Amino acid sequence: MSEFDRYWRAVDEELAAVPAGPVLTQVPARSTVDFTAYDVHLTSIGPYRIFGFLSIPTGDGPFPAVLETPRYGSVNQPPHYRDRLRYLTFTVMHRGQRLADVPFQAGYPGLATLGIEDPLSYVYRGIVADCLRGAEFLRSRQEIDPARTAVTGDDLALLTAARRPGFAAMRSSGPPEVEEEIADRLRAYPEHTDRIQHTRSLFDPDRHAESITAATLRVGRDLELTHRDAEDDAVLDTWLAGQLGVAPMSKFGLVPR
Repeated sequence: MSEFDRYWRAVDEELAAVPAGPVLTQVPARSTVDFTAYDVHLTSIGPYRIFGFLSIPTGDGPFPAVLETPRYGSVNQPPHYRDRLRYLTFTVMHRGQRLADVPFQAGYPGLATLGIEDPLSYVYRGIVADCLRGAEFLRSRQEIDPARTAVTGDDLALLTAARRPGFAAMRSSGPPEVEEEIADRLRAYPEHTDRIQHTRSLFDPDRHAESITAATLRVGRDLELTHRDAEDDAVLDTWLAGQLGVAPMSKFGLVPR
């Protein structure tokens, strides 16, 4: 077995040994007649308690479902209204982000290189595990149609789809904008270059992409954005809606009920 496989198998085994311990709290302020919102707390490796926004459409189901992996930044918002109308949605916040920041508060910039000299101490080892825990939680919900599940986000979505086969679709916005942080680290500690590159190789999205069984759309690989928001949104939304068997829905001009 390669070092790559051993590394990720160890993450899976460590996560499997930690009970998820889900606690759900209904949130009337984010609920409507069309969906019900919950705050969710789960346990990931560490152990570390993480957080997520869950929204379940009104009706009997089963519903298509979307896992949103967190963006690179301290705050994540609940899923967009139009997505909560069509999908069961779960947005996970990894360790260090707002609402999952006890006892660790992530710093930006800086998170992308925290512990990067050693794969075992690299903060993204735990962050990927947090996303995998989110995937397991989503797929455990009885309300979902297991044949119509998707994961979206940046490269965390790609790694999640690679490590948790069974998603029908994976849509990635590409790598987070962290290259300058990593370049700064390399300039500051050139003697650590080999160690940093070694750690990064274990998180290389192209290596993980080989394991993905879902239909994929990768911005920057399969699609170049026009940076005209409405046009790009229509393409991205239509692709995901088509994969999950629902109607496309523009977020521009949509008026919540």
